[in-house]
Amino acid sequence: MLHLKKLEPFDGIDEGLIEEINSLGRIVEYGKGAPAMDPDDTMKHFYILLEGRIKVYRYNPDNNREQTLYLLGPRDMFDVLTVLDGHRHEVMTEAIDDTKALQLPIEKVREWIDRYPAFNRAFFPYMARQMRQVEELASDLSLYDTSTRLMKLLLKNIDLGSPSKHLGLLHNLPHEEIASMIGTVRHVVNRHLQQLKKEGILNIERKKLAVNNVKKLLEKVESEY
Repeated sequence: MLHLKKLEPFDGIDEGLIEEINSLGRIVEYGKGAPAMDPDDTMKHFYILLEGRIKVYRYNPDNNREQTLYLLGPRDMFDVLTVLDGHRHEVMTEAIDDTKALQLPIEKVREWIDRYPAFNRAFFPYMARQMRQVEELASDLSLYDTSTRLMKLLLKNIDLGSPSKHLGLLHNLPHEEIASMIGTVRHVVNRHLQQLKKEGILNIERKKLAVNNVKKLLEKVESEY
């Protein structure tokens, strides 16, 4: 039995739904580097990430290449597509950090979408954001070079509320993981990062990245359009 009093990102959900979540939900944990939810699992369960990060990706064993579709962080949900269409979503997942998630029965989630407007209001805009993100990835891979794709990724992840302007879900992420997000390889990402550092746009210490000059980074991206 859980003891949640509220559940982000579903602000404003009523006490009846909180009681159901406390009764039916359970906390699951994934160790750093371990596989997380798989397609069979998400046919039965829906997840809301509470702590840590999980990458969702596709992998081609023929050429040993992978493409990260998106990173999940606290408040993110998985798998919204399977909730809607009931089909297996053939993607792979891996915990970037030690991770905790709230696991819920998928049939109850479908029921809550119909019964609770506050749940509905959070679920569908979130689904739209994920769809836009994958659409943007497909467009970027077709239309822009690796340098521009990297800069766009950095801009999208800047935490403007942080004094150090650290990079949200990209914080401490290995460069090979960043490469997987923009469809390239680690040494290409390293080269572009070092160029941005040379231009005074980025500060790089070990795996930690921080943006020194947001305005200059934005101008550099806009010049590529």
